[in-house]
Amino acid sequence: MKKICLAIFALSLLACKNNNNNEDSSKASIDTVDFKQKVEFSEKQLKLNDDARKYALTWVEYITAQNEINKLESYTVNEVMNNADAIAQITQSLKNSVPDSLKSVAVEARLNVVNTKAQLLKQYSTKREPVKKDITQTANELHTEFNNLKLQMNEIFLKSLEDFEKELDEFEEQERLAREADSIKSEN
Repeated sequence: MKKICLAIFALSLLACKNNNNNEDSSKASIDTVDFKQKVEFSEKQLKLNDDARKYALTWVEYITAQNEINKLESYTVNEVMNNADAIAQITQSLKNSVPDSLKSVAVEARLNVVNTKAQLLKQYSTKREPVKKDITQTANELHTEFNNLKLQMNEIFLKSLEDFEKELDEFEEQERLAREADSIKSEN
């Protein structure tokens, strides 16, 4: 009798285990579908102004990072996960290679934030059981922070108030000279 009870108990354990495996595999297939969805980004990419672009085009690491951010916009969640390590390496080299013409506290702070977001993305992507929400949110934050980096790069090359005043004075002087030249011609 003990052997029969033991056999029934063992069979019921196996049946429960098979049932759990079926639930796990159905959950995995749902997750796989979720991870094949494209990542949606909340904001468009910011453009660099002409002066900042001139310096950025000589910064190889920036060009590489910009290309990766461009690709990120067309990635699925799985593709983001697969490329998270490369993105983290690119942002690390970006942070370590700032040219002197772009060095400022604000730019370096933005580079730290971009690198931190990329490292978080890598960490979330390499989890044993990755969470789609964490990955998509961090990818969005990385995109936003890269825009903030470009904003800081643009601000380095904004003209100061003194530059604007000087430019305005020069323009007014040219206008005055042109009016005088016109009045002399009209008098003759």
